[in-house]
Amino acid sequence: MMKKVRDGEVKPLSEKILGVFIHLMLLALAMCCLYPFLVILGSSFQSDGEIMHRGYAMIPKLPSMDAYRIIFAMPKRILNAYKTTIITTVVGTGTGLWCVSSCGYVMSRKDFAYKRILSFYVFFTMLFNGGLVPTYILITRWLHLKNSMLALIIPGMCTAWNIMLMKGFFQSIPVSLIEAAKVDGLGEFGIFTKIIIPLSKPAFATIGLLLILTYWNEWYYSMLYIDDDTKVKLQYMLMSLMRNIEFLNSPEAVEQASVTGMQNVPTLSTRMAMCILAAGPILVVFPFFQKYFVKGMTVGAVKG
Repeated sequence: MMKKVRDGEVKPLSEKILGVFIHLMLLALAMCCLYPFLVILGSSFQSDGEIMHRGYAMIPKLPSMDAYRIIFAMPKRILNAYKTTIITTVVGTGTGLWCVSSCGYVMSRKDFAYKRILSFYVFFTMLFNGGLVPTYILITRWLHLKNSMLALIIPGMCTAWNIMLMKGFFQSIPVSLIEAAKVDGLGEFGIFTKIIIPLSKPAFATIGLLLILTYWNEWYYSMLYIDDDTKVKLQYMLMSLMRNIEFLNSPEAVEQASVTGMQNVPTLSTRMAMCILAAGPILVVFPFFQKYFVKGMTVGAVKG
């Protein structure tokens, strides 16, 4: 059997069946990827007793809000953590994109006299770094950024890997476009902002998504540089809360009678609820970058 299509070509029935089969396979794969998240979401509404008896389930038999009540027992602290995380993510991603793209563009230009030296310097930092102690001294004593949001932004703003990835993408842009822009009277800044950036949306979306994920999930700098509880990021706040809950349920704490009346603080369901609070916003942002993500990664890899 044969079937005609709009452009006049003949499409075999076997090819159509194959297309349906491929779509069904992709749908099944998507459901497999979605299932763990639904299990986490459902488990966040279970009690610890139900989890111990039934295991983690997508649909709880007796829904419970105890985990969320514990997390939101101090709503102001949650809001401050979200505010800090959002500010550092937005500012860090914006400034990071500008620094990474400008540096990668300079390194991709063949007519730049110090291209090799700068490329070696950036690549060298991928192999060796100053270490924790020099970095801590730089941030706290020399830059005086202790308990400052800049201490959460600057360390991850411009990484060597992102620069090399951006450089690889810029090298795929024809040099003739740059030469034509120069003939039309554009300067270097105008070429970068009016020609290069509009042509580099896949690369900017890719690096932007990597920066968003890095800043959103980062907690280590909060532990090192922030002593004020009102300025810590969401991930570090949730991790500290989880440690406190685990301590409250520890046999040592119960034996010492330091947690009278709080022995039944849910631990398993609270951990799942924290996952939802931490990963939820990222799941909303990711679809807007998805169509650019694969293209930006592959072009940067092939042309780098």
